[in-house]
Amino acid sequence: MSAFNDITGAIGRTPSVWLDRLTASHGVKGRLLAKLDYLNPGFSKKDRAALGIIEAAEASGDLVPGQTVVELTSGNMGTGLAIVCGIKGYPFVAVMSRGNSPERAAMMRALGADVVLVDQAPGAVAGEVSGKDLALVEDAAQRITQERDAFRADQFNHQGNADAHAKTTALELWNDSEKTLDGFVDFAGSGGTFAGTMRGLRAFNPKLEGYVVEPEGAEVLSGQPAHNPAHPIQGGGYAMESLSLLDQNLISGFVSVSGDQARQMARDLARIEGIFGGFSAGANAAAALDLMRGPLFGSTVAIVVCDSGLKYLSTDLWAQS
Repeated sequence: MSAFNDITGAIGRTPSVWLDRLTASHGVKGRLLAKLDYLNPGFSKKDRAALGIIEAAEASGDLVPGQTVVELTSGNMGTGLAIVCGIKGYPFVAVMSRGNSPERAAMMRALGADVVLVDQAPGAVAGEVSGKDLALVEDAAQRITQERDAFRADQFNHQGNADAHAKTTALELWNDSEKTLDGFVDFAGSGGTFAGTMRGLRAFNPKLEGYVVEPEGAEVLSGQPAHNPAHPIQGGGYAMESLSLLDQNLISGFVSVSGDQARQMARDLARIEGIFGGFSAGANAAAALDLMRGPLFGSTVAIVVCDSGLKYLSTDLWAQS
């Protein structure tokens, strides 16, 4: 393979690994395949969505040379956009809640982003970003977009997010599994990874099952009331009752995971498989193993390791692990 002209060429085509040690240690039948998207240049799967949205906006004329790009982020989308916008020459403003880990803001600034931190809602807990916190971030992002006549990347609604995963993540998982996948499991952030990957995988296997992962206490996508919307799984689970990118026809079911389950499984991934992922990677693996004890018993299932554990060193993810 020849060298890339710039770092955006290194986005995607991440390796996949069979988690046979993890399934054996938990006594689960079937095989679990993990796509290591924490090995993208920005250490997360959001690099794919960032590139997809920017290239789609360029093609449509919604984004013009030199225009500022603005987006709300938990840190991962902002990092991806900082990389893509920096290479393509667009000033980028990342708007993020102070509840997210500070490593994320530091990384975005290092990549040239203007980072605006928004105070959390009264009574909120640092490290646990709720829907109320996200609403404050959204208000700030809208204001900055208007003030700077900027292009809003809008990861929760822009189809370029899901399209990127339909074109790349799905194809890679299908080929890496040697065309054996029966299911896909993913924690709901914007919904773009699940929707796009499932759309792509269903084109290969129309019977492939897809399960959306939500945090315990905030399972509103499955129609339950939120009784504990604060949780440590950063990047999603904001107790938003709907996500525009999620196609209900792609969803076979929902599964909930507690913060403690996600934390312990992230530690298991590191200790047993040598995979240093974040909270959502732990949530995905925990949910997949639960499903492989039930409706996906004996199946071949795929997950994404969404981001790097390095982004959580200031949290309790690795405390006494």
